[in-house]
Amino acid sequence: MNLLRESFSIGFRRYPALITLMLLMSTGTLVAQADQAQDTTQQIELDLIWVTPITVTVTRTATDVFDSHAPVSVLDEWMIRDRAPNTVTDLFKDLPGLDVSGVGTNQTRPTIRGQRGQRILLLQDGMRLNNSRRQQDFGEIPALVDVASVESVEIVRGPASVLYGTDAIGGVVNVVTRVPTQEGLHGTVGYRFSSHDDQNKGAMSLSGRNGRFSFLASGTYRDSDPYDAPSGSFGDIRLDSDTEVQNTGIQDDSFNLLLGFAPSPDQDLTFKLERYRADRTGFGFVDPAAFAPDDPLIEIIYPFQDFDKYTLRYQTQGLNTAVADELDVVGYVQNNERELELGLITGIGPGATLEVKTENFTDLETAGFRAEAKKQAAERHRLTYGLDFFRDDSKNTDLTTITILGFGPPMIEEDDTSSVPNATFRSVGGFLQDEITLPSDVSVVLGVRFQDVQAEADPTPGLDTSLESQSHQTVVASAGATVGVTENLNVIGSIGRAFRAPNLVELFFSGVTPEGAAFQARNPDLEPETSVNVDVGARYRGRLFYVEGFVFRNKVKDGIRIAQTGNTVNELPEFENVNVDELLFRGVELAGDVQLLNGVYFGGNYTYLSTRDELDTSNPVGESFSSKLNLHVGIEDPGEQWFAEYRLRRNGDREDVLLITNPVGSELPAFTTHTLRGGLTLFENTSYRQRIGITIANLTDELYAEFSNAAFFRPEPGRTLIVTWGLDF
Repeated sequence: MNLLRESFSIGFRRYPALITLMLLMSTGTLVAQADQAQDTTQQIELDLIWVTPITVTVTRTATDVFDSHAPVSVLDEWMIRDRAPNTVTDLFKDLPGLDVSGVGTNQTRPTIRGQRGQRILLLQDGMRLNNSRRQQDFGEIPALVDVASVESVEIVRGPASVLYGTDAIGGVVNVVTRVPTQEGLHGTVGYRFSSHDDQNKGAMSLSGRNGRFSFLASGTYRDSDPYDAPSGSFGDIRLDSDTEVQNTGIQDDSFNLLLGFAPSPDQDLTFKLERYRADRTGFGFVDPAAFAPDDPLIEIIYPFQDFDKYTLRYQTQGLNTAVADELDVVGYVQNNERELELGLITGIGPGATLEVKTENFTDLETAGFRAEAKKQAAERHRLTYGLDFFRDDSKNTDLTTITILGFGPPMIEEDDTSSVPNATFRSVGGFLQDEITLPSDVSVVLGVRFQDVQAEADPTPGLDTSLESQSHQTVVASAGATVGVTENLNVIGSIGRAFRAPNLVELFFSGVTPEGAAFQARNPDLEPETSVNVDVGARYRGRLFYVEGFVFRNKVKDGIRIAQTGNTVNELPEFENVNVDELLFRGVELAGDVQLLNGVYFGGNYTYLSTRDELDTSNPVGESFSSKLNLHVGIEDPGEQWFAEYRLRRNGDREDVLLITNPVGSELPAFTTHTLRGGLTLFENTSYRQRIGITIANLTDELYAEFSNAAFFRPEPGRTLIVTWGLDF
């Protein structure tokens, strides 16, 4: 929201001269704008009501978040651009119910209410980015979408399978990209520097609209080095000095081009090209010699990832036929190529070591389609219905080299058998949703979906794939309601069934796991995961403040988790994916913000999360925090020319977690982080706006790791200075 616009962060440690110079350059601008800010303050009307953002993801109809029947968080364009995250996921740590997994410049992925990886559906403009060739707990990276092209991010906290199909068990992240709306030529130029990884990033965009024709082109280039974690203790782990978290740097670039044509005022036809290239990025790790010399050294590197996507979209709002008032038809093709190198070095006896190196190349081609129609039926019913389809075609090659040292001459064995066969993953679904407006400020949303998913292994050299195929049909439904108790108070409730079909890796993978610590066997007999989720909550919106609270319960049946078989393969323990009944996720989410008329604002959110295996309570399934508290306080110029802010995040400890062999201890310890941030508009008129931003993150230089990154120890950066500069014209 504009009242809480976060333009940049304040503070300096390693570069005081640079910051001082920037502030001195802005002094003249501040003096010239003082009178204007005073006038703006006097123009504030006392009958304002707190403005909440709009969401399109929850029901596919633009809806005020205050009136939405589901818990949803929205990151707007100003927050994303002025805080300049590496990926949009980096901003999730400040939101209720959300966390991240992965580290580094482009490898962070979302966690929602304790669920991550393939249980979270990643969308771009309502179309899926999830990828059936990813590991179960990884998921696709949001970095595929250039931050410079993003207008907003909408996060649905809870299932949404009725509208979006498989994978939406834990929640949905919809990255909404910008489209040109203003007549004439406009553009942006931006730069980002961060001290912890010596990152330099430049971004540009140019857009225009002239009558029926429009275009938008944007590009980004980024270069960063691996960052250092600070010295200190985290549980039983101690680092005596600043230590490099290896393979967390990157060199990547993005390019996007959108061309639009409007045949009539109520029709739009757009073509979009997207290109992303990433080199020398990795999973991130600390050499165990720094904290646990007896642990194996595991290294995961992505030498490259190439992503290309072509999208054609037609939208019309002027049909006025018996079956549809609006129509949205989208078709896309994309190609996702990446190489993965996995290295493992571990002791297997006195003076003996085992070295495993796996090289995998994956080429995933996807074609997708979605046709969605809306119809106002009678006075109180708004129908949304349609069909969607996607097909992943995966081709891969592997080379695994196993070397045993210490028993005489080196023993070397090579195997070029693919860990996953060439395969296809196809999904076809149909959905229907009815938004019903009832008297007395009551609205009800009912929905149902049928989906058919098929995974089939294709002929692959060295593999018997004749029996490896699977097909499942699933029906899911949901119901939600919003009751306007008063003009400012809404009570919300929803219940829904969601599902996730096992993907190609879960069904067909056979080989050393990406962490390098085990061997995974294939299990083509897996059943889909299903879940039933219940949310109950309320929202209150006053003149200068907003509060909301939700209680949720999500039970996942036939949950897919990896389990040990008791066998060993090449000295490694064997695991396979199995269906585990009834994983229970429960929690509470509270959030509130206050904006005072003198420009002071404050707020925060609190999340409590409980996770357990209902059939085996001794089986640890926690993959996120047990509790999280976010607090912030700041002051903003009423004319929106500057602001300063302090943020605190406190994550509670976690006992119910699988730590594998990491010596962090019997539980993941709590941690607290502090951030200073500020923003300043250097120059602004009717044609230009120039701004700078400064952030000091991890102000106390604390050693910590996000909980999903602790078992495979990947700590966060130490004290960090981030400087951003931007120009709009």
